[in-house]
Amino acid sequence: MALAENFWLHKTMAEMNTEEWEALCDGCAKCCLNKFIEDDDEEGPTAVLHQDEQVHFSNIACRYLNSHKCECTQYELRTVLVPDCIKLTKDNLKDIFFMPNSCAYRRLQEGRGLPSWHPLLNGGKKGLMHKKQMSVRNKTISEDQVDMDKFEDYIVSWPLNDLD
Repeated sequence: MALAENFWLHKTMAEMNTEEWEALCDGCAKCCLNKFIEDDDEEGPTAVLHQDEQVHFSNIACRYLNSHKCECTQYELRTVLVPDCIKLTKDNLKDIFFMPNSCAYRRLQEGRGLPSWHPLLNGGKKGLMHKKQMSVRNKTISEDQVDMDKFEDYIVSWPLNDLD
């Protein structure tokens, strides 16, 4: 089924069907990066970002990420293989503090619209996104190759970049 032209301008995110919802993903793969929250009290995944806490992105990527294509090699099984992997849904969209500012879902949720480099505005192609350095393409290291006790050495700021 073909997507309606500019459907994101005419529908709320709650009104979108599954195909439209999936098409919103720009494919940057920043969500596949390991993120850390400075927190002395808790260990492991968190569902809440408390005041005075900040999400720190790393260039450490999930073992299932193909960094060149910016695609999960196990997309359909991702939440089974990686229990911490969060499947973004209409129900949990309000809790997307862990998504980068450039994320299309976050941008639409915040009323900022799609960025000019988004594949939906570029014939379904990711080329402009990569050219504008808005994806993780060839910028990551697999978590299989990292001593996670030294994650601080891999903290980066580039995933926080946003354009438009």
